[in-house]
Amino acid sequence: MERSALQTAAAVRAGETTALAECDAAIARIEARDGAINAVVVRDFARAREAARALDAEGPDDRLLFGVPMTVKESFDVAGLPTSWGIGVHRDNIVDRDAVAVTRLKAVGAVILGKTNVPVRLSDWQADNPIHGRTNHPIDPTLTPGGSSGGAAAALASGMVPLELGSDIGGSIRVPAAFCGVWGHKPTYGALSDIGHRVPGTDGAGAALGVIGPLARNPEDLAVALAILADIPLPRATVDLARPRILLLTAHPSARVDSSIVGAIGHVGEALAAAGAIISRAPPPIDLAAQHADYMRMLGIAMTRGGPARDGKVATLSHWFDLLDSQARMQRAWGALFEQFDAVIAPASGVNAFPHIAERNVARRTLSIDSEDTPFGVQFAWAGLATFPNLPATSVPVGIDPRGLPIGVQVITNRYRDHDAIAVAALCNRLSRS
Repeated sequence: MERSALQTAAAVRAGETTALAECDAAIARIEARDGAINAVVVRDFARAREAARALDAEGPDDRLLFGVPMTVKESFDVAGLPTSWGIGVHRDNIVDRDAVAVTRLKAVGAVILGKTNVPVRLSDWQADNPIHGRTNHPIDPTLTPGGSSGGAAAALASGMVPLELGSDIGGSIRVPAAFCGVWGHKPTYGALSDIGHRVPGTDGAGAALGVIGPLARNPEDLAVALAILADIPLPRATVDLARPRILLLTAHPSARVDSSIVGAIGHVGEALAAAGAIISRAPPPIDLAAQHADYMRMLGIAMTRGGPARDGKVATLSHWFDLLDSQARMQRAWGALFEQFDAVIAPASGVNAFPHIAERNVARRTLSIDSEDTPFGVQFAWAGLATFPNLPATSVPVGIDPRGLPIGVQVITNRYRDHDAIAVAALCNRLSRS
């Protein structure tokens, strides 16, 4: 396996390699591997080589990602490149400044090779749009790598790059990470700046519920990238990994879960218990059905800037304030839950990677769960567990399904305990292989 991000930076600092050599190696991997995958759809190789040469001329220093080649999700602004969000009319929307997150990555020595594929308006668990076409799963091209950060997860899983930058409002980091067997972190809402991650033609407030966050191939890279990107100093991990208090959540009143995912969470729970963890499988004292309903209402409004409320009409300010009240109540309820538990382990999605779906209308889509067709849209219930109450969640690979595809789950913690989520996820990953 290729070097991790931190290993790459350490090797450059030690003189074992150079920023340009690592840049060239990553470009060669993309050119050799991306044909059938179609993940890195905006390529900026000439400028990446210039940036790497400039770093080598400066000489290695202690910047955390010095000389690390990486890509970012297409929806992030990179000066001189198009930002389209997969929307056809914006294919030539060349931007003149970097997103805040891209600026921060460059400031610590990262070399941006280009951008990875997304669905139209980042609104699907697939990565397909009329500008760049469809991204395929690295293991099986008949399957989707997930979305909306689907190109990001596919680029990581295929070894093209060691680090990626994504975004998440409806599972868009966690789901593709789970489908592709890599790591992804949805941060606490508001902890990272999303300036420069805006629908083309808009320039104002970020979307309610939406966050940006890193994807990586290991927890160490994930944690460092999170710290680099954060607007505020997020507390270091303090969870007692020798005796963590864990709630396993494998059932939801609104959405089914594939038996392979239930089994993987059960295996992780047994391994955690054997290692000293305090495990509970009791249903949480939270009305998950009500949370899901209000999450979907708020998500619809956030994605459309005024979409339908309960009555199917454009939401009023009264509707919006009602949803904010519901969100505040749910946030308090989860806060009370985390007085008893350090983390909740739940599915990132009720399914693993699924075949490409041509149907655009989500209401008409189905997903096969244990050989039974079930509604597609209800699966957003799992994303909403952490998104609606503004909680952090780390997507972590914990197993392989009967088809040989990755199984990923999410580790949810209380607000601003992002590094606890990554630490518990790392423990789950290690024990799942025992």
